[in-house]
Amino acid sequence: MLKSYSQLKAMLAIARASLIAIFRSPSAVVFSFAFPLIFILVFGFFSGGGQVSLRAAFAPGTDTSYYLYKVIQTIPGIRIVEKPEIEIREDLEKGRLTAIISLEKNQGESPAYTINLKSSEAVSPQNLQVLRSILESVIKDLDHQKYPDAPTYARIDNKVEKIPGRTYRPIDFILPGQLGFSLLSAGVFGVAFLFFSLRQTLVLKRFFATPVTRTFIVLGEGLSRVTFQMITAVVILVVGYFFFHFTLIYGWLTFFELLVLSFLGLVVFMSFGFIVSGIAKHESTIPPLANIVTLPQFLLAGTFFPIDNFPNWLQPFCNLLPLTHLNDAMRNVAFEGMHLYDCGKQLGILGLWAVIGYVAAVKVFKWE
Repeated sequence: MLKSYSQLKAMLAIARASLIAIFRSPSAVVFSFAFPLIFILVFGFFSGGGQVSLRAAFAPGTDTSYYLYKVIQTIPGIRIVEKPEIEIREDLEKGRLTAIISLEKNQGESPAYTINLKSSEAVSPQNLQVLRSILESVIKDLDHQKYPDAPTYARIDNKVEKIPGRTYRPIDFILPGQLGFSLLSAGVFGVAFLFFSLRQTLVLKRFFATPVTRTFIVLGEGLSRVTFQMITAVVILVVGYFFFHFTLIYGWLTFFELLVLSFLGLVVFMSFGFIVSGIAKHESTIPPLANIVTLPQFLLAGTFFPIDNFPNWLQPFCNLLPLTHLNDAMRNVAFEGMHLYDCGKQLGILGLWAVIGYVAAVKVFKWE
């Protein structure tokens, strides 16, 4: 009696053969492993350099009519951040802000103002000292230009209030962005080139001569891509954690949740690869089509720097990109201590992109 044909075994055989082919492809290894690791190494080495980054905020309720307030806002070396109070405190705890500046007007006393600084343990002492030096220089110029007869226009309180904090290193921002971009590149370029090549070389047509169904053919090829990229994700996370002290706040639990996010992100991005492979007429048209999908996200989705650095008119577009929400979810899980169920907004938007992507992929995907 003949045994029934196993679609599962056939799918696994296709996945195994395809995975071996991916590892033998220099371009796949370079783009998935080498490029993200190079960026991580570069920014990882930079992260230990004690760089000066002066970002400050005014304490809630500060009187904006104070002349000193207006002067401080115009200092070129200090970027004044305006956010809700809770977000300002969170940034201070992570070292993203050097200090919160509080201005107090002294009634009938000299000096006219007292400047109080609130900082955190996560802030570099060097940055805090530079901030004090700049403020002292501004006060000295005011004394010289406007109030030469007064002892001083303002003074800085020597006692700096410090709150507990956890250092937010550059690697904690860069690594999730590079991991996300690696997933995006693999999902779009890898899938697009793979299925276009299978179609052009008539491999898919040969598959049709076998008992393997079309669904299991796609699943087998997709499984190989997912397996390869999950290995990449593990390598990137391990290198970041052991060599550059990337924050995994809950250890193995956070590591597992980041892998789940990597899997979900890759599934979404693979839909874009199916679309590109379906609409490409020639192999030479795949790179420009794929770059239309990947390049805006590489530049605008918070891969290298926060999207709030962009002009206000551009930020809504940045917040529409799926990579933006994958990066945000990864950073929230790795450093903020959130879990997957706390990232409902990001996961919901990724799910919406998945629906849009696969509906479009079904419409344009070609077998022959």
